Order: sequence, then structure tokens, then C-alpha cells
Amino acid sequence: MATDQEMKIHPEGGVIEESKSQEMLLNMGPQHPSTHGVLRLMLKLEGETVLDCTPVIGYLHRGIEKILENRTVMAGIRYMDNSDYLSPMLNETAYVGAVEQLMGIEPPRRAQYIRLITNELQRIASHLVALGTYGMDLGAFTPILWTFRDREGILDLFEALGGSRFNVNYMRVGGVLHDTPSGWLTQCEKFLDELEKNTKELDTLLTGNEIFMARTQGVGYIDPQQAMAYGLTGPMLRASGVNWDLRVNRPYMAYREIPVNPQVRQEGDCFARYYVRLNEIFESIRLCREAIDKMPGGPISTRTPIALRPPRGETYFAVESSKGELGVYFISDGSEYPWRAKLRGPSFINLQILPELLRGHKMSDTIAILGSLDIVLGEVDR
Repeated sequence: MATDQEMKIHPEGGVIEESKSQEMLLNMGPQHPSTHGVLRLMLKLEGETVLDCTPVIGYLHRGIEKILENRTVMAGIRYMDNSDYLSPMLNETAYVGAVEQLMGIEPPRRAQYIRLITNELQRIASHLVALGTYGMDLGAFTPILWTFRDREGILDLFEALGGSRFNVNYMRVGGVLHDTPSGWLTQCEKFLDELEKNTKELDTLLTGNEIFMARTQGVGYIDPQQAMAYGLTGPMLRASGVNWDLRVNRPYMAYREIPVNPQVRQEGDCFARYYVRLNEIFESIRLCREAIDKMPGGPISTRTPIALRPPRGETYFAVESSKGELGVYFISDGSEYPWRAKLRGPSFINLQILPELLRGHKMSDTIAILGSLDIVLGEVDR
């Protein structure tokens, strides 16, 4: 029987009972098609409104950091590919950079330029997946066909360079595994020209689309102070108006010679995060072209012992990954095996703000906000 507060008198006489909403707990995942990996979100809903969210992680945990302790320094490079599996080249660069910093090794300039090109191509490949899947999350199917078509060109370049398309295992302490094959740089330039044209078409397709704009503008706002308080980095931080990019603020390797123009937006919403990534593709194309034009000659690696034993000590080295600051905290006890290799995965850090962003939004906005974070669960769980 309804209480007096829950009853009201009908204008034509009689008493009717009002319906009353009730909180509901909904599990989204761990295998929901829009969770961008094996992620479980425990959502507390009132009707269609999200009251609270608890991300449950660990479904993809493979113990990469522990594996690194049980592999030699050189053998550990291959396992870095499996952390953020959409940015293997960037993961490898962070790992070998930490070892080089501890050993006081400076890779040859040619190796640094090759690393810059491969890192920027990898950034493009990661952003293409982010943009394509984001469009599909919001109901557009064409973008993912276009972006994966262009990503194939990058994977083909990686295969010609290192022998593998995905888990390339290309970086080495002191340099890179192989020099660029004959004609590879020319092939890369041709691909960049085609990619630039295709990305402009993608921009036309999504940016300004009425439905896409309605689903992303003003949704999932992060103010600059909040972004910094949560330790956000990469496109998520720059989309909130904070101009911070490790390639500029703490330049490493060839970025000391080739300046980067960070892509910054002020809106702080889902659209800003999407548009920063789109513009970063154009910036990465420019960086690759400049590196190809200025490519120096000389060796591609520094001579290092087969049994690599970094001196006792600890160091931290970070690169600007496609998701943000990807750091490796490396501790050596003087043996061939790292005593500790702790990874700072930007996806893990960036995921922290998700419950804050979802509160008060509708259920349909959950996918739009989650997709705008561009997390990779391999890097979250490790």
C-alpha cells in the first residue's frame, strides 16, 4: 500500500499511486563490446542516470613487471610490446631509454632519428584505432574501416623494417635492430602523403557531424586543475588546456633537434579529446617528414656487451606515448637481470577519473566518455 506522500488525488476523483524510481546495480562488462578491452564497470543507476561507477580491473593481468625481473635486460624488450599493445614501439623506447640512461649510453644520431620516425608512426597507428573505434561506439561504422585501412600501411612499414607487423621487438639498448632497408624512407614518404589526404577525409566525416557533435560536445568535462590533480597526461591533459608534452618539456633523443608543436584544446570535453588526437596525427606526419629530410648517416647502434649488465643504481625514464607519460622505473643490482622494472602506464592513471566523469550523466553517455579516455587494458592491468 502506498503512503500518503506517494499518493495523489486524480482530478476526476479517486486515488492513483505514483511510480517511484529505484537504484539499480548494472554490470557493464567485462566483455561488453564497447568497453575497449576486458574491463568491468559496476554502475549504480537511478533510471538512466549514473549515480556512481566502480571500475573493476585485473582481467588482463599477465604479470609483465614480474616477467621483466626474470628475463635478461635484452630479453625484456620483447615483453614491453604486450603492455600497451597498440603502441609497442613506444613501450620499447621507454624501456631501452631507461637502461641507456642508467648505463650512460647515448644512441647514435641515426638511431635516434629512426626511433623518432617509428615512434611517431606508432602514435598515428594508436590514434587511428582510437578514432575508428570511437566513431563506431557512437554509431558510425565507416570511420573504423578507413582508420584500419590506413593502419595497415603503418604495420606494413614496420614489417619491412623489423620483420614483424605488431610485436616488432625492434629497439635495442644503444640503438635499433636494423637500419632502414633500401627504399624504405621513400615508401614511408609516399604513405604519409596518402595518410594526410585520408585523415582530412576522416576529419570531414566526423568533425561537424550533427550526431557526433551532440554526443561529444559538453560531455565528460575535465577542468585543468582536476586533470592535473588526477595525474592525467597526454591528449587527455592537453584537451583540458594544459600545454604539457614530454617531447617539449623534457625532450629526449631526436626531439632535442626536431621541435614539436603540442596540440592543445581548451574545451576539456569528449570532443576536445577526440580532436587533439586527430590533430596529433597531422603533427606526427610533419615530424616524420622532417626526420626523413634530416636523416643523418652513420651507425645505427652503439657496441654493447652480449651479456648486458647495467651498473648498480636506479633511474626513471619517460616518453610521450600515445596515451600520455609512459615511464619505466628501473633498478639494477649489477646483474644481467633487472632487480625491478616498474611501469607507469598512462592508461592506468587516466582510468582513475572515469567514476568522477560518469556521475550525473545518462547511461548513453557512458560509452562516449569511456571511449574518449582511449585506455588499453593491457597497460592498465599489465
